[in-house]
Amino acid sequence: MSALHPPSPAVRFALLALAALMFAGDTATMAKAGELPAIASRQRAEKKSFTDAEIVDGFLKTAFGAEYHLAGRVDRIRKFDGPVRVFTESDRADRKAQLARVVADIGTRVQHLDIAMTDTSEAANVRVKLVRDRDLYRTITSFYGAEKAREIRTSLDPQCLSGFRKNDNFEIEHSDVILTVDNGDFTFLDCAYEELLQSLGPINDTASVPWTMFNDNVSMGYFDVYDQYILNLLYDPRIKPGMTVLEVRSVLPEVLIDVRAWVKRVNDLKE
Repeated sequence: MSALHPPSPAVRFALLALAALMFAGDTATMAKAGELPAIASRQRAEKKSFTDAEIVDGFLKTAFGAEYHLAGRVDRIRKFDGPVRVFTESDRADRKAQLARVVADIGTRVQHLDIAMTDTSEAANVRVKLVRDRDLYRTITSFYGAEKAREIRTSLDPQCLSGFRKNDNFEIEHSDVILTVDNGDFTFLDCAYEELLQSLGPINDTASVPWTMFNDNVSMGYFDVYDQYILNLLYDPRIKPGMTVLEVRSVLPEVLIDVRAWVKRVNDLKE
């Protein structure tokens, strides 16, 4: 029988290093798979069955209006009318990878939206700037100027922010998203989903719809079923930039039938 000897210091260090690498890999896999405990608990408790009236109510309340807007009318549908390309400005490779997975997830779950990452800012119409929390206000100031930054800070006190520029036809031409990188995985993912989705058009936050991430009192960290309904309605080709509420209401019943079928299939819903 062989004698057992305590490992040498060098071997112990190698084993510890290997364990650390394995733990880091497990953590990365957990974040990649959306299995953070805070997200998993929300997914287990998520409401997934909604009436037509509940879906339409949330869509109209988020697709029209704006929680804070700099200029222009907010009583029309606003959306991209073509491919959406996202560029990330950051030196944090881990956060850039997480954001790329968020963009891919959105692209998978919104049927008529062509969205993907791009490696060049010139090819992008959505720019995501990742900053440290302490640099957030300074970054907002560089984007919007000192006066508007003060207004935003006073009225919203944001942890992250998005906004877009539209043309006279209410087509979104460019969006900017600002996210903080140093407040933990859940906060980063929660902000990434909310701000990226709002940068696509549903910019108005509402406290009267309890199932949407576009409610300041709701934190999700993933692309929930209710908001998939909202984005799929918005990006259906029959919902066009510049439409009024009355125009949208006239086509919503037929659009909702197709959107329900898509969301059911992509989420494997049983209802």
